[in-house]
Amino acid sequence: MNTRLHHSSSRHTDTQGAVLEPIDHRHNAPLAALIRAVSAEYGLTADKGFSVADPNLDTLSLQYDADNAGYWVLEDTRGNLLGGAGFGPVAGYSDVCELQKMYLTASARGKGWGYQLALKVITVAQLQGYRRCYLETTRFLPEALALYQRLGFKPCARLGNTGHNDCEITLMLPLVEEAYSSK
Repeated sequence: MNTRLHHSSSRHTDTQGAVLEPIDHRHNAPLAALIRAVSAEYGLTADKGFSVADPNLDTLSLQYDADNAGYWVLEDTRGNLLGGAGFGPVAGYSDVCELQKMYLTASARGKGWGYQLALKVITVAQLQGYRRCYLETTRFLPEALALYQRLGFKPCARLGNTGHNDCEITLMLPLVEEAYSSK
């Protein structure tokens, strides 16, 4: 069974009335606008290599339409986009995914929705066989950094060549317990 398709077809409504669902083509334009607006709010410019510079920003549904990736959006009950987050493979590391493009509008922050969104991404990545989840962030996103630390992400060495040159903080979360052998 294709795990991505099975899990991506589910829609989840939390107790506070937000809807979490897989990205599709109708989310492309509003999601790109949201990412650009949040990036501008925090001073994250394209010339520095932040996600706002991604050449695929306007077609994210296509980028995440793969068996080794996924992306979910968060909407209020009226269908207004509140945020999104996804994962994709890290080149050269078959067991490591990267938490990617996690952004929330100002009105969605501080309500626990980011945590729920991140958990969805992490859970599906784990079900797809990834053993670790990597991310790159910056000190300019203190709320995101606090969330990642609360989820259990720890500092690690930089992996791959993501192009996020000014993301000075690299973090990793084990998705499975590693077997330790005694010596």
